[in-house]
Amino acid sequence: MKVLLLNGSPKANGNTAVALREMEKIFLAEGIDTEIVHVGNKDIRGCVACVSCYQTGKCSINDIVNELAPKLEEADGLVVGSPVYYASANATLVALLQRLFYSTHFDKTMKVGASVAVARRGGCSSTFDELNKFFTISGMPVASSQYWNSVHGAAPGQANEDAEGLQTMRTLARNMTFLMKSIALGKEQFGLPEKERKQATNFIR
Repeated sequence: MKVLLLNGSPKANGNTAVALREMEKIFLAEGIDTEIVHVGNKDIRGCVACVSCYQTGKCSINDIVNELAPKLEEADGLVVGSPVYYASANATLVALLQRLFYSTHFDKTMKVGASVAVARRGGCSSTFDELNKFFTISGMPVASSQYWNSVHGAAPGQANEDAEGLQTMRTLARNMTFLMKSIALGKEQFGLPEKERKQATNFIR
């Protein structure tokens, strides 16, 4: 089994990295393969609404979004970590996620998702909610922990002093591992849930 972890911070070794690495330790101990990809320092523009991905199944802007697509398809779980900017996620990360989720047509049903927010003080809950919406629109179960998935720290590395935050990350990784393994067993015995043909309606017709 494999988990893809996205570091949405511009800093490769900042507090978001501390949180993700704490999770990675647990995944590796549980026999889960991991890959952490640093995306927060990349030049990623937002969706241009060209809708060419409807025909091609990939984004027309050929950057890291298309590189991540096969990694996400292969993964059993996705962890998205972000610093908090004005009570929301890093805009670079959001641009990446919008294009990644919209342009990929493979079924994400029952891949397990988890979001992690890192802040000096406030804004973690709203960032946590913002990131979870990518999972819930895609049929992905959301992994939970003993508290909202957040870690606190200002200066790089300060998150190492947040004992409760790090414990929350470890618990999150264990719960996510349990979910992924349980879903794998369920898929073997029962398969995926039946899908109806999608009904897309507009408010203005």
